[in-house]
Amino acid sequence: MRGAQVARLHTVPAGLSDALDVVAGFDDALADGFGRIGERGGAALAALADALAGTPLAGPVTAAVDAVTAGSADPEHLAALAGARSALLGAAHDALLGQFDEASGRPRSPWTTPTAGPSDAPPALAGARAWWHEVAVTGWRGVDHELLSAAAGVVEACLAVPELRRIAVLLDGLAAELRACVPVATMAQVPARRWADLWARGVLLTQGTPPTGEASTVSGRLLPLGVDVHSHDTAVQVQVHAVLEPADGGPALLVRTGVAAAKVDTIVGPAIWRLLSAHPLLLTALAERRALTVTDLPLRGGDLGWVDDRVQLDEPADPFATARVLLPVASSVASDPLDRHPTGIAEPVLVEGAAVRDEDGTLRVEVDGERVALAVDRLPAAGPLTADLVAAASACLGLLRWDDGRWLLQPLGVRATVKRRTVQAHNGDWACGVTDPKTAKEEARAGDAVAVLRERAGRLLRR
Repeated sequence: MRGAQVARLHTVPAGLSDALDVVAGFDDALADGFGRIGERGGAALAALADALAGTPLAGPVTAAVDAVTAGSADPEHLAALAGARSALLGAAHDALLGQFDEASGRPRSPWTTPTAGPSDAPPALAGARAWWHEVAVTGWRGVDHELLSAAAGVVEACLAVPELRRIAVLLDGLAAELRACVPVATMAQVPARRWADLWARGVLLTQGTPPTGEASTVSGRLLPLGVDVHSHDTAVQVQVHAVLEPADGGPALLVRTGVAAAKVDTIVGPAIWRLLSAHPLLLTALAERRALTVTDLPLRGGDLGWVDDRVQLDEPADPFATARVLLPVASSVASDPLDRHPTGIAEPVLVEGAAVRDEDGTLRVEVDGERVALAVDRLPAAGPLTADLVAAASACLGLLRWDDGRWLLQPLGVRATVKRRTVQAHNGDWACGVTDPKTAKEEARAGDAVAVLRERAGRLLRR
């Protein structure tokens, strides 16, 4: 991105602050619980209904607000409120993404609504729906061990149904967070926005299996730009952002693909890569910075499904060269409606400029006199990128995100001068093993937690 493009991102879209204020009021009411709506909570729900006036959701949301205020809300009413909250955040997402597309000139195809209808709802959905309802009535500050214990049965039932595993992982992760915070009422500050995001997503997912339609299949050359590592106490996912050059000669596409695995909280840092050993070609491509030849992989929107036996390693491909040549012409696809949220914005960009520190200590990258903050707090411990290395960067390949009222650049890879030598470092460099001698020695001293846990699990299964 050039300085003029960065400068156009500094303007806040009209109405964005008002929409986020309405959402914040709703989140505070949810923290207190819909079973005891007070004057402030009632005003927040009324503001939500006013914000949706004139839309197709106006009727259901007004009825839901009236029911909650009267103390007689059922799961359908809460689904309307979750939908209204998500619609407001979706509008904020669209405004911000439109601002980015206008500044960057990136073409974006509209989302295509699937024509296939939803399948029959599995019985396990009823239990999940009831749990989310109970959480909303109780509120975060009223969550106790009894409510969290009830989540275990719901998670087990959902895990048994492949279509519901997304719900199961979401519910299991949130329950683990809440369990670690009980009693929530004593917390100095409740993460109301994050937990409300998870609650709304969970409620909407339990309204029935959404139509997905038929995925198209694509073949061609996949050139990775970088990898975003998402690590939680109970799961890990690596999400690869890449450019796909279709075999049929069509225009280059911005896609993302990922693989995931379950984990325990003791597996952290570079050890998480060993959990993904079932995908050796993807890990090798990341560690050796190589392209991949893909054949008939499923593509839904901008999400590329990963199938190991349809992939082959290709020649080396420098992510910075890929970004410089193909990012300006690659097209993207609008987000799935359920994923329309400001925090879901993650647009790959290349910014060639020096890193500088502001007077307040904030690390930024400067290009043509314009600056954008660097999200160094998002650097994963599973790779070689550090805040000091980012501070020495002369070019940064990363994801442009919107967080805390501003645009931030999350580094995926940097080019820097270290001891008068130009080097590159990327989040995926350790996918096949740690290459930094000091870190490798620390890993060896700590022992292989993954191997130990697998050996113990095997011993239990042999009994």
